[in-house]
Amino acid sequence: MEGLFMVKNRSVPTDHILPHVYYENVADALAWLTSVFDFVEDYHFNLPDGQLHGVMIHKGNAWVMLKNSGRTMTSPSKLGLQTQSLMVFVNNVDVHYRNSISSGARILEEIFNTEYGERQYSAQDLEGHVWTFSEHVKDVSPVSWGGKIANERTESTKK
Repeated sequence: MEGLFMVKNRSVPTDHILPHVYYENVADALAWLTSVFDFVEDYHFNLPDGQLHGVMIHKGNAWVMLKNSGRTMTSPSKLGLQTQSLMVFVNNVDVHYRNSISSGARILEEIFNTEYGERQYSAQDLEGHVWTFSEHVKDVSPVSWGGKIANERTESTKK
């Protein structure tokens, strides 16, 4: 087993990035994300006035910072539209999917297998952020489904 995943998929790498996701109510978001999507809180911090300002959460190796909306950053619920989505890799997406449904998640895209080697579904959280949960099910070259390799490395070095 390499890292967290049984299958490594050249079409969908899982390197690390730390998104900051903005909410009107971080405490409510934390409660919802931990109960519905099974994230775990690592730490939180408050503003000098005591208001909860940020929470670091994770699910496996996927880390996300939840932050309060502010003057320049806001939640889809306040904006009225989506500006991004997040993809989180899990070991058993079918179990995660069933747990999310039974916990009340609004499913936007039912679970399915992609042409690029993933099994995934998408759901919306309490403030309108879109979360896609995915599991690598097979290694697929981007070339096999129409992707174009951008650099000079050979396909065999992308494994």
